[in-house]
Amino acid sequence: MTSGKDPGAFKTIGELSEELGVAQHILRYWESKFPQLRPLQRAGNRRYYRPADTELARRIQHLLSHEGYTIRGVQKLLATRADASVAPPPPALAETPIVAASPVDFERLVTLRDRLVSALGD
Repeated sequence: MTSGKDPGAFKTIGELSEELGVAQHILRYWESKFPQLRPLQRAGNRRYYRPADTELARRIQHLLSHEGYTIRGVQKLLATRADASVAPPPPALAETPIVAASPVDFERLVTLRDRLVSALGD
C-alpha cells in the first residue's frame, strides 16, 4: 500500500490491515493475545496504531506467517526477549532529563558552532 501519510503517522486498523494483508478481526485478535500490542483507542473505539504498534504488528505477522511460529510461540518470544527489535515509544518531553553541560563542554560547543558558521558562510 502506498499512502500519502508520513511514515511516523498513526494508522487506522483499516490501513494497517491493508498494509499487512491480514483481516481487521485478526488484528483485534492479536490485541487480545499480545499485551504488547496496544493501539490508542479514541471515541467509538477507533484504533490508532502508533509507529511502534505498526512495527510490532508487522513482526507478529512475519513470525506467524513466514517463520512458522504459533500464537503461543510468539507470546513466549515476545515475553522472554521483551521484543528488543521493537523500540518502546519515546518518553514524553516532561520525562526527558535535562543534563547541563560542563563549562568546558560548553566552551568547546561554542567554538565548534562558530567554526561551522564561518565554514558555511564561505
